[in-house]
Amino acid sequence: MQSKYLEKLEYNKILEMLKSFCVTYIGKELALNLKPESDKEQVSFSLKETTESYMLIHQKGNIPIFPIDNISLHLTMLSNNATLSIKALLELYKILKLSRELKEYFSLYKDTISVDFSKVLSKYFYNLYKNTNIEKEIESCIIDENTLDDKASANLSKIRRNQRKTEQEIRDKLNSFTRSKYVQEALVTIRNDRFVIPVKQEYRSQVNGFVHDISASGATVFIEPMVIFELNNELNSLKLQENIEIEKILKRLSTLFYTIKNELEFNLELIGKIDFAFAKAKFAISLNATEPNINTEKYINLISARHPLIDSNKVVPIDINIGKSFNTLVVTGPNTGGKTVTLKTVGLLTLMAMSGLYIPASEKSSIYVFDNVFADIGDDQSIFESLSTFSSHMTNIIEIINTATSESLVLLDELGSGTDPIEGANLAISILDYLFDKNILTISTTHYPEIKSYVLTKKGFENASSDFDVENLKPTYKLLIGVPGKSNAFEISKKLGLKEEILNNAKKLCNTSSVNIEELLKNIYNTKLKIENEKVEIENNLKEVETLKKLLQKDNTTLKEQEQQIIANAKIEANNILIEAKQQADEIIKELSSNSVNLKKANRARNKLNEKIKYQKSKEIYTETINPNEIKIGLDVFIPSLNQNGIILSLPNKDNIVQIQIGNIKTNIKLSKLSKSNSTNEITKQNTSKKATSMLKAVNIPSEINVIGYNVEEAISVIDKYIDNCILANIPSARIIHGKGTGALKKGIHQYLSNNSYVKSFRLGNYGEGDLGVTVIEF
Repeated sequence: MQSKYLEKLEYNKILEMLKSFCVTYIGKELALNLKPESDKEQVSFSLKETTESYMLIHQKGNIPIFPIDNISLHLTMLSNNATLSIKALLELYKILKLSRELKEYFSLYKDTISVDFSKVLSKYFYNLYKNTNIEKEIESCIIDENTLDDKASANLSKIRRNQRKTEQEIRDKLNSFTRSKYVQEALVTIRNDRFVIPVKQEYRSQVNGFVHDISASGATVFIEPMVIFELNNELNSLKLQENIEIEKILKRLSTLFYTIKNELEFNLELIGKIDFAFAKAKFAISLNATEPNINTEKYINLISARHPLIDSNKVVPIDINIGKSFNTLVVTGPNTGGKTVTLKTVGLLTLMAMSGLYIPASEKSSIYVFDNVFADIGDDQSIFESLSTFSSHMTNIIEIINTATSESLVLLDELGSGTDPIEGANLAISILDYLFDKNILTISTTHYPEIKSYVLTKKGFENASSDFDVENLKPTYKLLIGVPGKSNAFEISKKLGLKEEILNNAKKLCNTSSVNIEELLKNIYNTKLKIENEKVEIENNLKEVETLKKLLQKDNTTLKEQEQQIIANAKIEANNILIEAKQQADEIIKELSSNSVNLKKANRARNKLNEKIKYQKSKEIYTETINPNEIKIGLDVFIPSLNQNGIILSLPNKDNIVQIQIGNIKTNIKLSKLSKSNSTNEITKQNTSKKATSMLKAVNIPSEINVIGYNVEEAISVIDKYIDNCILANIPSARIIHGKGTGALKKGIHQYLSNNSYVKSFRLGNYGEGDLGVTVIEF
């Protein structure tokens, strides 16, 4: 694919954007060298690479990748068994470290990823070479790119230890000089790799030693006293030994990499591919792009396609298709109306898909893999070659005609322009016919009405138009396929204030057939535009309906959850009553078995137990089912499973389900789960009424309760009712304000909470929650 056609479609700008998402220099090189593929299998492979990276980012986040240095020179040195510098060794170490981290990252997540990565990414990650032994050796020997660690060798450690000892001896001896009147400043410095002291010029003869330097002003001389001469010699000797030892260590460390040179080269290649693959995915995310479908029927169908180089807040999506019912599409419309943008959008998105990139369009969009994408767009007038605009366009078109095949896509902007309108229009028609006969998909823009008229009668051709808002005198950039663009010259001129008589005269000068065709086009255009607007309105209405449907489903789910909660609470309450009754029965039996039986107390306990049992049984009676024919809206019914009275709000549906209102809750229940409401069951009615009232109150209960000033018994009574309301209202947590005081109230409340089955956990308040004066409950 020739670079000049890629440049006309601004493909190079896409590569620059893609490059910005790469981290490594190899990934950046791959991005800049990316070219569209004409092989369908290669395109599918490249898109698979993007898709896997895209899914991995969405499921597990980005990969742990960092910039690396160009190690080409280091690899060459390894081939020659040369000794590498500390910096070079660190750069090779980074390759090994990055390879290991990438490999471990993928191994960590491969079992939890819902996408099959066996085709592309897994091969990249699994084939990465790692060597933790070399990594550890480099880490233990090198501190930074300029420094070896003392532990790099025993000899280096000994040499440096002796160096530090000698340096200290030198400093100790020189300190006696720094306190004398001869010294310019009380400091020790270094000249020519030897320790010296700064001596005033007038006392130069008073210090026995060698002069190594004189200050610029001449007021200070730097003297190495004789007493440290041998120590300085010894120190320099140790430094020489250190350099020799460092060279040995670097040679040893370099040797570690000699045998893995090929692995390092392969790792470098794999790291670049991984970086590039994930750059494509990150680029897709930034564009809100989707994977294009690759078809084999040679057609293009772009839905809500956006030009990737236009601001996403300003770009107007277009729908465009070609290749199914027609092979030639002619786009007409006013200047600045988006015709050229349409051509570039189709061309650029096709090139992106053929390069394995996602495209900014709907996920239902489909593209064919062409052998070439040709484009004649823009003004290529050449002053140096003395070519006019027409000549330059024609030169390009001749090359396209001679090169294009039936597998090519041809994009022509303002075909036939730049010359006599009649000749230009006929030439354009002839070119379009030739391309059509060669079965080449062609999209062209034009101003010529002759071409619009020709397309209306030619099978396999189709018109399209760029919409223009005459009222506001600006393009809308919407594309309408099936309708040729109408001329807006008269309307625009009238809107701008051109005299009516001039407009009328201009209309008279137009021949009748042209006027009729233009009027016909105008009617078709307006009808199509109306249909398009209605289509958009219908789609918006469908979206609103879908939204309402989801809300209703959500509300229904909430009601079912509330129903389940009420049932669960009722079961818990019944169970608690039975347990309490059993405990009281045990107490009565125990009391009656004792010698000192109190008959009055025993009778009271027996009566209390009978009342509870009677109350529990009252919930399980009167379960006479309701005849469906008796159902009417407003009928009072009893729901045994909930121990609640309710009111019927709807007639039974085909599944014998009705809507019931219980308190302030509406829910759907089968008739088989309802019974007739019995007015004689006073206990049940009163209990149901209390429950409904409690339910209404519970919806608006506060998130905390204050029991300061209560004694323990009073507080527990209040808290017990409060917890019941919280549970009924399905409140997850609450606060009890009891104050600090003596701590007796807090202790009593905590003892009660420890034995309350509804309380999951409780704790004292944190700082800002009330500290020791507040207890926070989790239900």
